[in-house]
Amino acid sequence: MRPLLVVDTPSMLFRAFYALPDSIVGPDGRPVNALLGTANLILREVEAHEPRAVVLCFGPDAASYRTELYPAYHAEREAAMPDGLAPQFAAAHDFFTAFGWTVATSEDLEADDLLGTFAEREAETGGHALLLTGDRDMYQCAAARVTVLYVRTGGKAGSEEVGPAEVRERYGVDPGQVPDFIALRGDPADGLPGAKGVGEKTAADLLRRHGTLEAVLQNAIRERRPALRGALLDAREDLLAFKEIATLRDAGVDPPPDRATDWAGAAVAARERGMNRLAERLETAGGQGRSR
Repeated sequence: MRPLLVVDTPSMLFRAFYALPDSIVGPDGRPVNALLGTANLILREVEAHEPRAVVLCFGPDAASYRTELYPAYHAEREAAMPDGLAPQFAAAHDFFTAFGWTVATSEDLEADDLLGTFAEREAETGGHALLLTGDRDMYQCAAARVTVLYVRTGGKAGSEEVGPAEVRERYGVDPGQVPDFIALRGDPADGLPGAKGVGEKTAADLLRRHGTLEAVLQNAIRERRPALRGALLDAREDLLAFKEIATLRDAGVDPPPDRATDWAGAAVAARERGMNRLAERLETAGGQGRSR
């Protein structure tokens, strides 16, 4: 059975924008580097895994319920949208639907929530989901039928396949404990400070001993180290909010039907935007009969 490929599209667009020069422009002189780079990232996985369908997820940068829980959540990221990237976000829907790929958008929940829900639904029906992302928060989704394709910055090209064993090796916790781990350790990319003085090793040790953040906090008064005890007790309410922020919510979506990549349609869309080398690659792939 072929997998479902689900893409954290905002993450890919940001990475591609900074990885490729904005001198890559379309016929109108506007940058298309993020669109080009994202297409190449996804096509690499399509060619490697031959998915039954591809879903590109979009959503607000910060869901309102998360900013209500902690106003500093994603504050710096919201202010970091480059002028040359915003129009590419707006153009992404038409560009990627020309590839035969499904674009899923939520007005209320973030792309991460959509990815997690698509993965869960696909696994429930006996399928396998691949989650293409540059966000380690998605490690919480790793399971027997869900593999995270983590796109690294710099270094080797391609993605790293992350399952439950890799999450345990990387963080020392199970995938289901990742939100608790994030709450304790913090996540600078999301503006979450975590518990004062608690790093990865301490967070993993606390969760190995107690299992959940709630249990860690219930037993905080018994911690022998005064600084750690004080950090946990002082930040109790914030830490619980951080866990809720880090935990994915059900987006109420169902897996899409099987849908092959439209190589010819994608080639036309690429040429219209001045991506001639990409168009040639797509035409070659289509000519070789890659219809799956």
